[in-house]
Amino acid sequence: MARILAFVAILVAGACGGLVGYAVTDLQCTDGCTTLAGSLGVLGAAGAAVGVGIVATLTLRAMAEWRTNELQQAARDHHPIT
Repeated sequence: MARILAFVAILVAGACGGLVGYAVTDLQCTDGCTTLAGSLGVLGAAGAAVGVGIVATLTLRAMAEWRTNELQQAARDHHPIT
């Protein structure tokens, strides 16, 4: 479930980054330069998706490590070393 949420977050961030990149460029350009706005929209989408992807990867790794530590602690509590 966490992986699905991470994937959805990456998609949403990419869409938002693309929209922001396109809108900012489109507002600043007076001659209707749709190619430039579209290119910067794609660049913004890629940048946002990569950034959120990094954060999602680190979060999933931390969750896996946390779960492993809990299992190890439960095993130590169940079988104490004498």
